[in-house]
Amino acid sequence: MFRVVAGKDLTREERKELVVLCNLAYEEEMEEIINQFEDPVHVLGEFQGKMVCHALWITRYLQPEGLPPLRSAYVEAVATHPDFQHRGFASAIMRKLVEEIQEFDIAGLSPFNVDYYACLGWELWRGAMFERTQAGVVASPADERVMIYRLPSTPALDLDSAISIEWREGEVW
Repeated sequence: MFRVVAGKDLTREERKELVVLCNLAYEEEMEEIINQFEDPVHVLGEFQGKMVCHALWITRYLQPEGLPPLRSAYVEAVATHPDFQHRGFASAIMRKLVEEIQEFDIAGLSPFNVDYYACLGWELWRGAMFERTQAGVVASPADERVMIYRLPSTPALDLDSAISIEWREGEVW
């Protein structure tokens, strides 16, 4: 069962449970990272009364070269409890998330595994990546990657062109 919950509407218990889940899945402390997201919307996946998977999106603005900034559902903190991995939970939660973000121009994420997300319809951006800062546009580190998911209002895209995103504290992409 999946539930979609605005971050402000999570109960204290749900927040604790999703932080524990993310800590286990990422094998690192995730609370500070999760708390940095502004106005997140969480997708919670439950099995037999236990939260077993999670994903969230926040609104950001991806700007492919030659296009205005696109209102983007930027996906973060995709996690599955280690005891439930490799059983289709993450794929199912990502399909549910895509169903929920249809009003956005595009979706984006920084992939942990390009092949995994490609199987779900996500496409790797092949062009140069940049960050829009107060001081101007700067090149992103060479090891950064972004994948996009085309939605009904996504314009025609050239995946070999440059793309930029607004700068933020922490991991920009």
